[in-house]
Amino acid sequence: MSRRPKAYADRPAPPDGLVIVDKPGGWTSHDVVGKMRRLVGTRRVGHAGTLDPMATGVLVLGVEKATRLLGHLTLTRKEYEATIRLGQATVTDDAEGEVTTQAEPAAVAAVTDEAVAAGIAVLTGEIMQRPSAVSAIKVDGVRSYARVRSGDEVKLQPRPITVYAFELLGARRGEGVFDLDVRVECSSGTYIRALARDLGEDLGVGGHLTALRRTRVGPYTLADAAELGALTALAEAGESVPVLPIADAAGAAFPRYDADEEQARAIAHGGPLPARGLGPGPIAVFAPDGAFLALVEEQGRRCKPIAVFV
Repeated sequence: MSRRPKAYADRPAPPDGLVIVDKPGGWTSHDVVGKMRRLVGTRRVGHAGTLDPMATGVLVLGVEKATRLLGHLTLTRKEYEATIRLGQATVTDDAEGEVTTQAEPAAVAAVTDEAVAAGIAVLTGEIMQRPSAVSAIKVDGVRSYARVRSGDEVKLQPRPITVYAFELLGARRGEGVFDLDVRVECSSGTYIRALARDLGEDLGVGGHLTALRRTRVGPYTLADAAELGALTALAEAGESVPVLPIADAAGAAFPRYDADEEQARAIAHGGPLPARGLGPGPIAVFAPDGAFLALVEEQGRRCKPIAVFV
């Protein structure tokens, strides 16, 4: 029996797979999920990694069975283009929050290009980062942003992240501010606005993020992403929203394990497979006919299933 809500019962079920969206500014990630549920006709839609409302760019959505891939996709590298404003700090570490400190114009003018380069270098590589206080991280069961809004002073514990690349693309000096356009490639869990905050603090003038665009999540880039308006127009015209098939999505995101018939039967029943030295992390297993079967991980001489999709 179908578990689809009655509102979608008269529409064909969408295929299992991913929809790559170029999220518009002003939308929450949950807003986009809600919109996509209506466009494809199922409640089984989720996203792989939240984007702040201010941010735009690549948001990976899973449809139907592909929602079970999303928790593993969030472990991949991400890439952003952003603008950091030196000279002002805000309560949210971005332009949506109230300005808490304003540096003296002379102090901002005294920040040299060499000091900026040195500050960026300190924030590159394997570092410990204190997440922004206005975030969804829970503190004693309460979201950090809720504590901040109720007047609590929140200092989250630093956590390890990796900034693979932190590149200065351009710079502009204004009245009492110094704007930096940057490109950041980083591990999941990195807060770009926290990088802006920390760079400003290290330079002694404060800093926050004024623009953020995610350009890549794992193998998925802006070239793969569709604007939400274009997808809406397709649905309103009675056409199907394009969904990247789950087999193609898994094949692009994870190392590939091509099973023989016997191994395919084993993994379909949750059994182990021989390890092939494909490395740590999820591995996508495919049947001889190309069907996506499961995600596994190597443990010694065996691959054990993480999630089975048949």
